Amino acid sequence: MPNYAVTLGRGPRWEDSRGIREQRQWTEHAEFMDGLVADGIIVLGGPVGDGKQTLHVVEASDEDEIRQRLAQDPWAQTGLLEVGSIQPWALWLDFRKGSSSG
Repeated sequence: MPNYAVTLGRGPRWEDSRGIREQRQWTEHAEFMDGLVADGIIVLGGPVGDGKQTLHVVEASDEDEIRQRLAQDPWAQTGLLEVGSIQPWALWLDFRKGSSSG
């Protein structure tokens, strides 16, 4: 299954005066993301830099599958989150597999 580097950013309804866990529907969003991890879609991920963006390693058949799954996120549906970029990522170095492939 191909891997992708996926960035997510703050949407137009993000409230800058609130922290990430104080945004509306935090619990629903967190449960949704945990479900993507449980389903094996998100391999790993989290905020990068100043926290205004997240980076995820995603395993999916193609970009359309990623967009369809992320569109179901309560934060995407309410404008708190937007998909930034989706790029194929050849993970040649991965300690989880015990060896590199190239």
